[in-house]
Amino acid sequence: MARANLIFGLHVHIGVEDRETAIQLMNHARYFLPHILALSTNSPFWMGMDTGLKSYRCKVFDKFPRTNIPDYFPSWGEYEEFHQAADQDQLHRQRQKNLVDIRPHPFFNTLEFRVCDIPMRVDETIALAALIQATIRQAVQALHRESGISPLSPRLDHGKQVARLRYGLEGKLIDFGKQTEVSARDLVREYLEFVDDVVDELNSREEINYIHEILETGTGADRQLGYFVRPAI
Repeated sequence: MARANLIFGLHVHIGVEDRETAIQLMNHARYFLPHILALSTNSPFWMGMDTGLKSYRCKVFDKFPRTNIPDYFPSWGEYEEFHQAADQDQLHRQRQKNLVDIRPHPFFNTLEFRVCDIPMRVDETIALAALIQATIRQAVQALHRESGISPLSPRLDHGKQVARLRYGLEGKLIDFGKQTEVSARDLVREYLEFVDDVVDELNSREEINYIHEILETGTGADRQLGYFVRPAI
């Protein structure tokens, strides 16, 4: 399930019945949120001005509490304890909403990805939803093998995301496995290799292949900036 909202962006829901499993899948998927954001960037302007960012929407939400990449939680119980403790003050609860980039939905049995801008094209939306679906399928298999992706600290994850805000697919980012900078496009290509063995199982090869089109031609933000005529000084 996917839905879009001009301010809140594209939200993709993946059905997960068990809350404990949802937390473990969220922990795994956190690593890929910057990759997904980079592929969906489509808000370089704000109030008619070029912001210098590929996703200014994320910068707007950065001013609110409980946003960006969530913390790592070892269990559903610790996730609930954290939010119950933060919500003891009713005024605080009214001012705060859980607007993190990924979360177990509070009402539906889904894991909700909230990191994306609204893509400019339907093909981009479908490709991103397919990529997210493949990511969760791969994570499910990793959990069954009692292996998977080691959680990164929220600070490192957020720093990686901020870099993508500024440069999108044009930037160089830290590959934490290799402990070195690589191009964003190369990191996304590694991501595609990571999910490749579940793509045919999900019958989403054609949809996933459109990610290569995004890598080749750019995102909606790149296209908007290509048409933008900067005023003469």
